[in-house]
Amino acid sequence: MTKPLLFCFEPIADSNAEILILGSMPGQESLAAGQYYANRRNAFWKIMGQLLGFEPDAPYETRLHELKTARIALWDVLQSCTRVGSLDARIDTGSITVNDFQGFFRTHDKIRAVLFNGAKAEDAFRRYALPTVSTVPLSYRRLPSTSPTHAALSYEQKLQAWRAAFQANSTSF
Repeated sequence: MTKPLLFCFEPIADSNAEILILGSMPGQESLAAGQYYANRRNAFWKIMGQLLGFEPDAPYETRLHELKTARIALWDVLQSCTRVGSLDARIDTGSITVNDFQGFFRTHDKIRAVLFNGAKAEDAFRRYALPTVSTVPLSYRRLPSTSPTHAALSYEQKLQAWRAAFQANSTSF
């Protein structure tokens, strides 16, 4: 079976962003919908809604606006890769192309913290992107994946970890 070449979305960010949340690569449902974290079982929007005070089922544009208002940017580490299905474990590492983080951090120079949504995002960033941005002074923190496949932690445990990360990086949470 030929693995399809997948491409991530454009970053959700404005010039005031202070925190960058990075996933690895959107899953099949997200790619089909053209929206970050479109899988209804993914806890990302539920967690963001609780932390930022908006309805997780609000229209997508409203949710994006809430992130920007909170000075949060959203993107993925991988620009493209081949993968069958949605699991990070199925990504063909030989096919990986990483997004241009050097350029991103140059145009979003207020970002001071990078939060990884899961281990794959952190591992890919550290392996493929960090060497190109090592001169940018940022803090990095891996958080539990909001994916429904990451069932080692309860929703409440994930929420607490994300809340602690936001509190450590901002006075507005």
